[in-house]
Amino acid sequence: MAALFGARVRRLRIAAGLTQTQLGDLTHVVSTRITQIERASGAKPTLALARALDVVLGADDLLVELWPYVYREAFPDWSRRFMEYSERAVAVREYAAHVVPGLLQTKAYARAVLSVGRTLGSKEQLEERVALRMGRQERLGTPDRPELWVVLDEAVLRRPVGGRAVMREQLARLLGATEEPHITVQVLPFDQGEHEVMGGSLTVLTMPDGSEVAYTEGAHYGQLIEDPDDVRYFALTYDRLRAAALPPLMSLDVIRSVMEDNHRGANVPSRSERRRLAQEQLQQSGGRQLRGGGRRVPGHRPRP
Repeated sequence: MAALFGARVRRLRIAAGLTQTQLGDLTHVVSTRITQIERASGAKPTLALARALDVVLGADDLLVELWPYVYREAFPDWSRRFMEYSERAVAVREYAAHVVPGLLQTKAYARAVLSVGRTLGSKEQLEERVALRMGRQERLGTPDRPELWVVLDEAVLRRPVGGRAVMREQLARLLGATEEPHITVQVLPFDQGEHEVMGGSLTVLTMPDGSEVAYTEGAHYGQLIEDPDDVRYFALTYDRLRAAALPPLMSLDVIRSVMEDNHRGANVPSRSERRRLAQEQLQQSGGRQLRGGGRRVPGHRPRP
């Protein structure tokens, strides 16, 4: 992708009748930087430089759109493969143990998460990572958007990442996301005790052909699982977590309670109370599934 990016810059530069020195002057970099980009050598272009090149060369956002793929080449092979799978997945099932998944993060929350424990050399690099993460969220608004089912550990709600104001905005984002028919959020309460994914997070992706891949992640590692037998194990593990979590409506009540109480004393219903409320909701819905926002969806079949 870096070679493709460089070839496009060279072609556009020549078409514009500019030398490398002239293009460097117009984008406020030395001419050798333009040489590196065109030859796909040295450091990869920053997002700011990609934007400047796009404007000067009249590329109509072509270079900006290519930039995330160039930037991605700095990631390990398994991480790049996971990103590629994610872009094609028709269903995304995630369990998050520590932070809100990237697909549902606000920009401020993402910035707070990405600024911790990273070896980013500058504020510009941090903003590039944030922009890349925000860009991946755009697929949720496209016609080929995936079904997204997220199970959040209760700890995710209780930890005020970025401070209380940032966290309140993030909780509001979660509540708003569940109004979308293709997004479901559940909360796994503390009282469920130990489970198979403690200490890490899990994602299961379903591809257009029905095949699946899984991805597990801890604080300092990640692993892509592609072997069908191993993937089936992790898919079953996820289903157990989903079954142990609060139903979507109760989950929204907990999220709302945490947000309104400013992280002080939001109540999670007991197991017996959850069973009673679930029965009441089922009776009120006439046996039909209730979506996260409390709306009834006539004829909507429960997801497998």
